[in-house]
Amino acid sequence: MEEDFEGLLLKYTAALKTLETQISILLQDFEYKNNYNPVEHVKTRIKSYDSIAKKLNKKGCTMTIQNIEKHVHDLIGMRIVCSFLSDVYKIVRLIENCSQIEVHQQKDYITNPKDTGYSSYHLLVYVPVNLLDGVTLVEAEIQVRTIAMDFWASLEHKLSYKFQGNVPKEIKDYLHKCATDIHTLDQKMLNINQKMQEIKDK
Repeated sequence: MEEDFEGLLLKYTAALKTLETQISILLQDFEYKNNYNPVEHVKTRIKSYDSIAKKLNKKGCTMTIQNIEKHVHDLIGMRIVCSFLSDVYKIVRLIENCSQIEVHQQKDYITNPKDTGYSSYHLLVYVPVNLLDGVTLVEAEIQVRTIAMDFWASLEHKLSYKFQGNVPKEIKDYLHKCATDIHTLDQKMLNINQKMQEIKDK
């Protein structure tokens, strides 16, 4: 299993490099053509062996290469953090229109937030990787969100880890209220940006 996992990791590492390169090209091209960079920062990661095992165990699956590829859709993760709410959808359109990345599933948790209040735009994509045996498609998850959404998600993750997934209801309720406040803040910041653009264009 260990040797097989190393081979799998090699393939996923190559896919991540390919994805990083393609997203970087898209963002540079967008900035050149629009004289505007909609992205604050991009973060990537590959799940650790322990995180993969934990996720499979939660799904009631044994740790095999087949189960990893079938059930762990976010072994490769990319997070694109944008300045404004409108930028999120601009980035989503860029990814959708990229011939080098195949989008096969989307979830708009901005329009329809999770019960916890979590907001973000998720895309599951296939990334082509050229290996000695030919081209293989590797799955990855891309999350696109605003700075405010990213701050909220980071705090929720830390609290969930601290309480081992059993966050007290009082804190959950407060977090949900904060999520609502963040959505309102994102709208206000978007309005300010639009007003600035209108003044600039006059």
